[in-house]
Amino acid sequence: MLRRLIAVALSLALVAGLSACGNKQSKTLTADTEGVYVDLGNLKYQVEISRTLNAADPEDGEYLKGVTTQLGTEDVWFAVFVRVENDTNKVQHPATQFDIVDTLSNVFNPVAIDLKSNDFGYDPVSLPGKSLLPNVDAIASQNSIGGQLLLFKMPRQTLDNRPLELKIHDPADVQTVGTVNLDV
Repeated sequence: MLRRLIAVALSLALVAGLSACGNKQSKTLTADTEGVYVDLGNLKYQVEISRTLNAADPEDGEYLKGVTTQLGTEDVWFAVFVRVENDTNKVQHPATQFDIVDTLSNVFNPVAIDLKSNDFGYDPVSLPGKSLLPNVDAIASQNSIGGQLLLFKMPRQTLDNRPLELKIHDPADVQTVGTVNLDV
């Protein structure tokens, strides 16, 4: 009888221990599509949407304010709108390095955006605990996209070299890179 009680008690302890292991949330470094959170350090990154921009379109013109880089005749503007979430109780520092890589291993970096004249540009300010980029009061948060803009200049033909991958470099660990397959 005593053996049976000990066996049952040990079994229950083992089950409790194993079930606790299953409660750990794994880190996601690769997203097969936009909308999936990528975990880097203590922050979560989400691509809200990516698309080409048309400077002649009034809405897209707002996204291009403060951009001094000129577009060549064979180039396109490619926008990636990101959201960053700090679920911790501590201040966190968002990524400052992003790249887009195509299937031919061409690498594209974001162009500079003057944040004083563009309300949508990505601004990697320190994030207090339990906060978001863009801030809930920011214009970038209140439009239908709900993300801050990373703007890339790339040859039009690059759009044929799919899938395009957004690489997010963890500022605290240069070896860690999150990847999001972009919908083009």
